[in-house]
Amino acid sequence: MLKSMTGFGTGLARAGDEEISVEVRAVNHKHLEVKVRLPRELSALEPTVLKAVRARCVRGAVDVAVRRSAGTVGGAVPTVDPAMARAWREALKGVARAVDMADTPTTAQVAALPGVIRMEEPVTDLALAEGALERALSEALQALVGMREREGRALEADLSTRLGRVSTLAGEVAALAPRTVEAYRARLQEKLTELLRGAPVDEARLVQEVALFAERTDVAEEATRLQAHLEAFRGFLAGGEPAGRRMDFLVQEMHREVNTTGSKSQSTEISTRIVELKAELERIREQVQNVE
Repeated sequence: MLKSMTGFGTGLARAGDEEISVEVRAVNHKHLEVKVRLPRELSALEPTVLKAVRARCVRGAVDVAVRRSAGTVGGAVPTVDPAMARAWREALKGVARAVDMADTPTTAQVAALPGVIRMEEPVTDLALAEGALERALSEALQALVGMREREGRALEADLSTRLGRVSTLAGEVAALAPRTVEAYRARLQEKLTELLRGAPVDEARLVQEVALFAERTDVAEEATRLQAHLEAFRGFLAGGEPAGRRMDFLVQEMHREVNTTGSKSQSTEISTRIVELKAELERIREQVQNVE
C-alpha cells in the first residue's frame, strides 16, 4: 500500500498529575527529517520521541510538538529553605540578646529575609512523564499514519490510471513506427520516379536508403525499456514497502526513453503522442513527489 508523506495526528495521555498532549505534522521531504519541540523540563525525552517517529515514518519532514497541561506545570514556584530559615531565626535571637530587646520577629519577617524562600522549577517525574508521552505520541502517530494511508490510496488510484494512459500511448507509438518507414519508402520512391522522369529506379539503392532511415528511426529498444519501467512501477504500486524514491527514479528513466523516441520521430502522429506522453509523465512525477 502506498503512503503519502503528508499528514497530521494528535494524541493525549495522562499519568498521575502528568497530562501530555502531542501534535504531529508531516510534509514532503526527500529524506526523513524529524524536528521535536519539547518543554524544557522534558528535553531528556527527545530520544524517545525520535525513536518512535523513525519506527513509523520512512520519509518526510515530521514536526512533533509536545505540551504539558497548564494544571501540571506553572513555571517556577516558591520553595522554602528550612535550614536557612532556622539560621536566620537563631541570628535574630542573637541580635535581640545583644541589644537586650524582645525577640518577636513574625513569620512574614523571617520569610522575607534573603535565601529563606526562593523560586525554583518544580521537580518533574521523568518516568511518569515518559509513560504519558509514549502513549500520547503513539496515538498521534497512529492518526498520522492513518491519514497518510488514506491519501496513499488516492495516490495509488491516480497513478494506476495515468500508468494505463502511458502504456496505451507507448503502444500506439510502437505500432506507428513501422508505418513511418513504409510511408518514407513510398515518398522516396515517388520522389525518385519524378526526378528520373520514367527511368528505372535503382531498387538496391532504394532499399539501402530505406534501411538507413529505418535504423535512424527505430524505437523498438526504447519501447521495450519503457514497458519494462512501467511494469516495475506497477510492482512498486502493488508492493507494501515504501518506494517513493525508486518510483521517482523510474519516472526519470521513462522520461529519458520518451525523449529519445521523440528525437527519432519523423511522424506528426508520433510527435503528437510524444507530447501527450511527456505531459502524463510530468503529472506522474508530481504525484510521486508525495509518495513515502
